[in-house]
Amino acid sequence: MKNITLKSGDKMPILGLGTWQLTGKTCVQAVEKALDLGYRHIDTAKIYGNHLEIAKALKNSAIDRDRLFITSKIWNDKHEYSDVIASGKNILKELEIDYLDLLLIHWPVDEVPVEETLRGFEELKSEGLIKNIGVSNFMIEHMQEALEKSSAEITNNQIKLHPYEFNHEVVDLCKEHNISVTAYSPLARGDIFDDQELLDLSKKYNQTPARLVLKWMLEKDIIVIPKASSEEHLKDNMALFDWELPEEVVQVLDGKNQI
Repeated sequence: MKNITLKSGDKMPILGLGTWQLTGKTCVQAVEKALDLGYRHIDTAKIYGNHLEIAKALKNSAIDRDRLFITSKIWNDKHEYSDVIASGKNILKELEIDYLDLLLIHWPVDEVPVEETLRGFEELKSEGLIKNIGVSNFMIEHMQEALEKSSAEITNNQIKLHPYEFNHEVVDLCKEHNISVTAYSPLARGDIFDDQELLDLSKKYNQTPARLVLKWMLEKDIIVIPKASSEEHLKDNMALFDWELPEEVVQVLDGKNQI
């Protein structure tokens, strides 16, 4: 498994399991199977409502906590300083862990100054409850405001990123400030499987469309967190590290951006 070294010096696995819309027994089984297959990065959020299921899967695993990278996110109604502290501690209680490797602001909001929210994150970090501070869905104006108004060490920005919606402006700004980028919905919520050009390349190079797209992301040093619940898809998404991406595929995928 390849890692990205964050600004903090911590290592973040470049491939993780996204758990949006995974709930109940399906969530428990998916996380357990992912861990069995070698995944070490689990991405969740308070609003997903699956912290308890992930906690159960973690308890059922024999993998030591320090070998895992666990990310969660605070929701939009918890941006005030005291709410950030309470929400962060509640997330840890639900997940039954002592710290988060990464806590994100799930979405920017206008009602609370970002510097107040990040001050709460810094307090959680100073208490050892989170190791890294991050944001999600922060576009150029949100990133610039956060960087200008807060001294918090932001190490990650998680945004929607896939071949048809690849925001180079945000990615470049993050890289300029040594902020890693995580792509959610990297498979465009399944749209890639309807792309005939990509399907043809998949057959030509004997790789699934998902592998081609995820490999393309990884080669740009983008962290990916595709959702998967079946063993087949979990294995497919994991098979990214022992082959080279053909230049033809790179050129085709580079040309699909629509923004």
